[in-house]
Amino acid sequence: MSGTYVHCDPQEIASLFLFEKLTPQQLGQLCAEGRVERFEAGPVYTEGDPASCFYVMIEGTVVLSRRVGGDDVEVSRTSQRGVYAGAMQAYLGDRVPQTYTNSMRVTEPTRFFVLPGQAFSDFMQEWFPMAAHLLEGLFFGAKNTQRAIGQRERLLALGSLSAGLTHELNNPAAAAVRATATLRERVGKMRHKLAVIAQGDYSREAIADLIEVQERTVERVAKATALSPLEASDREDELADWLDDHGIAEGWRIAPTFVQAGLDVDWLDQVAAAVADDILPGAIGWLNYTVETELLLDEIDDSTTRISHLVDAAKQYSQLDRAPNRVVDVHELLDSTLLMLSGKIGPRVRVVKDYDRSLPDVPAYPAELNQVWTNLIDNAVFAMGSTGGDGTLTVRTAREGERLLVEFRDTGPGIPADIRGRIFDPFFTTKPVGEGTGLGLDISWRIVVNKHHGSLQVESAPGDTRFQVLLPLTAPEPENAESTENAENAGNARSAPGTETAEEPA
Repeated sequence: MSGTYVHCDPQEIASLFLFEKLTPQQLGQLCAEGRVERFEAGPVYTEGDPASCFYVMIEGTVVLSRRVGGDDVEVSRTSQRGVYAGAMQAYLGDRVPQTYTNSMRVTEPTRFFVLPGQAFSDFMQEWFPMAAHLLEGLFFGAKNTQRAIGQRERLLALGSLSAGLTHELNNPAAAAVRATATLRERVGKMRHKLAVIAQGDYSREAIADLIEVQERTVERVAKATALSPLEASDREDELADWLDDHGIAEGWRIAPTFVQAGLDVDWLDQVAAAVADDILPGAIGWLNYTVETELLLDEIDDSTTRISHLVDAAKQYSQLDRAPNRVVDVHELLDSTLLMLSGKIGPRVRVVKDYDRSLPDVPAYPAELNQVWTNLIDNAVFAMGSTGGDGTLTVRTAREGERLLVEFRDTGPGIPADIRGRIFDPFFTTKPVGEGTGLGLDISWRIVVNKHHGSLQVESAPGDTRFQVLLPLTAPEPENAESTENAENAGNARSAPGTETAEEPA
């Protein structure tokens, strides 16, 4: 939007704090290269457009906003003379994308001193060469530092996840090893018992009956249902008494195994009716080894299945062999992240999943969303740990208009109001030295807002802190390298603007 040109008075320009130390000659050059424009209420420039001019307000009221998802979020409103915005990085040349990182409008007739970006760059290099070099170093140094620490943050998260995954894999792996060793022992005893039966004076029909009972027992084991502790104890007593009454030695040891396999007194009566009295003790011993073998095989199957699920979760979490951008079910991503972090979450934190399974799949970068979930869950667990470690983590999904909501709620102490506006700033952290880099939420914000065109917000009160991620249900505009770089350069315009927006310098 163009304004109305008015006379440029060097003395008026000199009254602005940004130019108060310039010489009359320099002020004359400013007026010669620049201009004073008067804008009626409305837009001045739009975020994402080529940054062609540097604006310094002489009088009026200016409002800056950022595009977040589908909304324009106001980040600054001021009537302070001398505030500035626009092509503030023109002195960096083509080393960074020269586009406006925010939108500016005025709410009343407002006058600006407007300097073309190239002229602003030339004056900076000519009049303040040392300052220009220092600012360049500060800009690129901070950017490189942020990138390096961001990589370190990802490595720390990966190390933590690897430790948790190793711990989770160790339990079923150890169970499978123990079950295999015990199974080897039981199979050896079965071979010994088979040799005893083969050497005995048993008819072919008796052995056939015994094998038939064994097959039916195996089927019974596969269909066994879990009993309550009280029910299991009562049934063990019943079976032990039956075994003692029928002269079976060590009935107290055999009974728990039979109960676990779903056998009862009625079943033993059927066994007693199917075999002769003289081979009943041997038959019971044979069936005991059969049952133990089947239970051990079930344990090995459960353990290896658990390992397979963990490996699948790790693959889902890391998104190996999958397209970086695709349509995904966020619940699958959340479940894989919760499983990967189960070791860190620990037994003292109760996890509640409040999922709306009717939600559609959404277009996303799943590996990066998993990083967002990781950061938010890790912060929630840390917050609850600061109050003793107990608490509840609630993960909720819902639909809000044309966006999908993923909410992480914890029962920690909350975020103090005086720092709530800074938690998304890079390098800001409340964790002790060495435990946090302050980039977790900054990275999460960039992934959600810049990469997915969504929003990330927080509501907090003692005992109820909620981080809410809102993702669009439809695919965002395709990204290119320039827009991604510009999103990085935009930095923290999401919070109260500092050196790169229209605000009075400190």
